[in-house]
Amino acid sequence: MRAGDVLAPLEIPVTRTLVVAGAVASRDYQDVHHDAEAARAKGSPDVFMNILTTNGLVGRYVTDHFGPHAVLRKVAIRLGAPNHPGDTMTLTGTVAEVADGPDGTATALVRVTGANGLGHHVTGTVTVEVPR
Repeated sequence: MRAGDVLAPLEIPVTRTLVVAGAVASRDYQDVHHDAEAARAKGSPDVFMNILTTNGLVGRYVTDHFGPHAVLRKVAIRLGAPNHPGDTMTLTGTVAEVADGPDGTATALVRVTGANGLGHHVTGTVTVEVPR
């Protein structure tokens, strides 16, 4: 693992089931995440993914790359364009920094972007610790 390493892209089909299940699993019962009519009444063309689902998908993306012993130390994300059913979000990432720890681990700062047909859905950084 070195600064500049690029993570393989991950395409995630955004389905209605993913949007609703992610909201329910994170106990986010805002109607815009499960009720299309309510979402339209509030100006959205359909239901949309909540931040906790996005946060989980970003974490999955990083741990899938670094393996089962990876530990997420910090996830800092910002949402942009919404993810609606029918979209595909493509996550991409680059290792920005790597530091050796005193205990045989390495800590990496990974810059992550998730884009869909509307633009960037999520941007941010993930700090991950991995054994050397």
